[in-house]
Amino acid sequence: MSSASVTPSRAASREREISVGSGWVALPIVIGLLAGGIAAMVYAAITDAGSSAAIGITLLTLFFFSLSGFFTLQPNEARVLVLFGDYKGTVRKDGFHFGNPFYSNGSGIQMPYGKDGASATIKKHPRNKISLRSHNLNGERLKVNEKQGNPIEIAAVVVWRVQDTAQAMFDVEDYEEYVRIQSESAVRHLGSQYAYDHGEEHEITLRSGVDEVSQALQAELQTRLAPAGVVVEEARLTHLAYAPEVAQAMLRRQQAEAVLAARQKMVQGAVSMVETALAVLAERNVVELDAERKAAMVSNLMVVLCGDSEAKPVINTGTLYG
Repeated sequence: MSSASVTPSRAASREREISVGSGWVALPIVIGLLAGGIAAMVYAAITDAGSSAAIGITLLTLFFFSLSGFFTLQPNEARVLVLFGDYKGTVRKDGFHFGNPFYSNGSGIQMPYGKDGASATIKKHPRNKISLRSHNLNGERLKVNEKQGNPIEIAAVVVWRVQDTAQAMFDVEDYEEYVRIQSESAVRHLGSQYAYDHGEEHEITLRSGVDEVSQALQAELQTRLAPAGVVVEEARLTHLAYAPEVAQAMLRRQQAEAVLAARQKMVQGAVSMVETALAVLAERNVVELDAERKAAMVSNLMVVLCGDSEAKPVINTGTLYG
């Protein structure tokens, strides 16, 4: 018996929240480097001392190098700290901060550029900053075949946010594009799992089960987007219609079914009214009707109650019976 080799699953990244120094505390020290460097250079120019010039150059170099350690974070914003390719943690506290100047200042993504197929690196997240705010993804209208094979147009809006910055930054290439593509795939799969509006008895359809369909879409999206550290807060359909090539035929079917349902309701009501009328006449002894006259009365009442046009009474001046 031969055993197939199984590729081990990759371990997911996990966020570690850390804190760095305050920028307001480090700012006077960095300004002191600038002042000391300028003073040393001026002293070296006056006294022609080489050692003072070296000290001045060193202090000025440290000043300009230290400037890259300052960064600010707005509310609901985080920065992922990477030191020489090693993930050190994520800063989530808003404010003015100072960290190791060697921390990576950006993540590049290879994107196609130009007609010649060349690619360029675009920094989508300067200084490795990630927004933790809620995002709206208004999906495009997609044409899919629903459960019964009819082509429909469907679109959805997805409200999502980044929960784990490490997963969003390191486990997928571009988490924003990942959300867009996976959302489109989930909507296509959802549309093929349900009938548009005609299913079996007690079956959930796209039109009748709005809440159930939305919950199913949110659950599937959460499963698909979990590897990117994304949380789906809400997902709802924003557009649902038959495709243009079958819309007219489906509209005629819906109209016919509506007319049929109305006719059934009218007949049920008319039968109930006729039954009540005969029972009241018999109970109060208003008139005695034999079977033939009852049949004639039922026929006339059904015509009056179920007819499309207004009934026109015919006055009988004689009698039908001898």
